[in-house]
Amino acid sequence: MTEPTIESVFGMKAGNVWDALNQNGPSTITDLVKATNLKREHIYGALGWLARENKILLESRGRAMVFSLRP
Repeated sequence: MTEPTIESVFGMKAGNVWDALNQNGPSTITDLVKATNLKREHIYGALGWLARENKILLESRGRAMVFSLRP
């Protein structure tokens, strides 16, 4: 049986995060953890993936980082 690649693992998690942002709009890390049931570490990896693809925006609101999809 073939081991999943890092690209396939984080690519799938990036899809989950993208779907959550698409459904719920701008979200914090905590919001994304609740919406996707992914671990925080996986959320960060997925956001990195989406950032590399230039698909998300980041806004600071006080101490919180809020992520949204790029229009």
